[in-house]
Amino acid sequence: MSSSGSNENVGHSRYEMNDLKKKSKTSEFETTENEVEYFAQTDSQLPSSTLSNDFEPISQDQNTTSHSRTRAKFQNFIDSFKRADKEQPSTLEHDLTKTFEGTLEPSEDGTQPAEVAGKSEELKHSIKPRHVIMISLGTGIGTGMLVGNGTSLANSGPAGLVIGYAIMGSCIYCIIQATGEMAVLYSKLIGGFNSYPSFLIEPALGFSVAWVYCIQWLCVCPLELVTASMTIKYWTTKVDPDVFVVIFYVLIILINVLGGAAGYAEAEFFFNSCKILMLLGFFILGIILICGGAGDDGYIGGRYWHDPGAFRGEHAIDRFKGVVSTLVNAAFAFGLSEMIGVTASEQSNPRKAIPSAAKKMIYRIVCIYLGSVVIVGFLVPWNSDQLLGSSGGGVKASPYVLAVSTHGVRVVPHFINAVILLSVLSVANSAFYSSSRLLLGLAEQGYAPKIFKYVDREGRPTMGMCVAALVNVISFCATSPKEDQVFVWLLAISGLSQLFTWSAICLSHIRFRRAMAVQGRSLGEIGFKSQCGVWGSWYAFIMMMLILIAQFWVAIAPIGEGRLDVQAFFENYLAAPILIALYFGYKIYTKDWRLFIRAKDIDLDINRDVFDEELIRQEEEEYKEKMRNAPIWQKIYEFWC
Repeated sequence: MSSSGSNENVGHSRYEMNDLKKKSKTSEFETTENEVEYFAQTDSQLPSSTLSNDFEPISQDQNTTSHSRTRAKFQNFIDSFKRADKEQPSTLEHDLTKTFEGTLEPSEDGTQPAEVAGKSEELKHSIKPRHVIMISLGTGIGTGMLVGNGTSLANSGPAGLVIGYAIMGSCIYCIIQATGEMAVLYSKLIGGFNSYPSFLIEPALGFSVAWVYCIQWLCVCPLELVTASMTIKYWTTKVDPDVFVVIFYVLIILINVLGGAAGYAEAEFFFNSCKILMLLGFFILGIILICGGAGDDGYIGGRYWHDPGAFRGEHAIDRFKGVVSTLVNAAFAFGLSEMIGVTASEQSNPRKAIPSAAKKMIYRIVCIYLGSVVIVGFLVPWNSDQLLGSSGGGVKASPYVLAVSTHGVRVVPHFINAVILLSVLSVANSAFYSSSRLLLGLAEQGYAPKIFKYVDREGRPTMGMCVAALVNVISFCATSPKEDQVFVWLLAISGLSQLFTWSAICLSHIRFRRAMAVQGRSLGEIGFKSQCGVWGSWYAFIMMMLILIAQFWVAIAPIGEGRLDVQAFFENYLAAPILIALYFGYKIYTKDWRLFIRAKDIDLDINRDVFDEELIRQEEEEYKEKMRNAPIWQKIYEFWC
């Protein structure tokens, strides 16, 4: 080492020592305080032999500090319900809006502010791809499918059940395509697909459909809690059902008050994983039972399709009514399917994600829904007195549980029933979670009182959650002998509301395409085109209208009754009068009597993303060239997924 280098190092060392000494003099009292604080925090972790009497005052300080921290945490929790600062919008508020609406709140000039864009990136980190995949497969699988199918099977028979789900499944595919196209175009619009009718059709329809959709989710949570109490009756009928409702009610509220977007995603990942695994196991065991490989009944085959029969009813008109009655429950079972397209539009490449989401929807329709109802139809006779909606006095159970338990399998039904319980609680949590945010979205659009805009410091829409909690008190009817009727009533409200929402999406897509044609705009501006085109939306819209008409007939003249029944009508068709009252109430209040907005007057640029037609064409050519040179396994994957 050279002399100069040595002197340089010595000088540097001397400078460090002088600095430390100087700091030591000026920080002596501060250091002593830090030492006391250190011992106060860590004395509980020291061995008992080291805690002498010299540290007794510090132990007292520890107790004081512990109580202070407890009081501080409690005070922070109370303060968290205070109104959030407008300068610091809540992360959770934006996360929830994107999760359930698929939108971002635009600024006043219609562009996305940088701060909101940051929240979008944060959401992508908190809700991971594995969450999205499992949610897309399992979301919505709850009461409508796992329990409500019992009523559908009892009313229509196995063939009617399959036909109803096949019809609704074909409509759902077209609806998903229309939703995907509109979601890519209007990804920044407040309210998501509930806002489309307001500027593509006419405001009164947008107002009424958005409110009915919110009412649907307000009703779903108590519906799921009632279902949970019914599910537990499979194990015991000695305990008052309201005891379990109280437990589940408190659990749902605690999750939504103390949880967050990431916690919700993890919970849904767990719940949906259980659903998918249960259904896979049910498929395997169901096929084995049908073939006679397990159980006490030997080969079953199509026994129940012959006796008591494939359809319920001796006359063709009764069989037709049975199929119609299945459609509303199928609509409720397919609920939240439209969220797949909305979620996919939030990805970095929506024109690739939307077709992939649509393909996944086909698998969900064919495998999860149609496949499961076919197996249930082979294993459970429609005249079983244990089916929900039957006239028998047996203990009501899910058809999926009955499909296994009635054939001598002893342990598996308990596992299936446990997963069904988790499933209905999952949907209840989602319903509570979304309904409060939907109220917030309605208030932001000017469709609800401003009080619902109240968002606390943790991003919770406090007033919306209070309303949702109040509506959930309906679930305490579980101890009533009219529990089944309340279940059917809530299920009918939810199912019809879903039909109104889907009809509005299809009609909005039709009006958008009409406006594009009238105003001479090129479809190349669209980032993703519905594979079913405008004709798919027409098909789904017409089917929705026919289903609503047929359901009106079934509601006012129930199956098996030769007379009109007003009570049955309101129990099964209450959502329609609510929609009509909201529609005309808005028109009377605003004095806007337009039936629709003319195609030439529709504003096609507001809140819309306009894509570069040349760039889209170039990307498509590059993708085709890439696929020509891709290995066979990649071509197969791209085709199916």
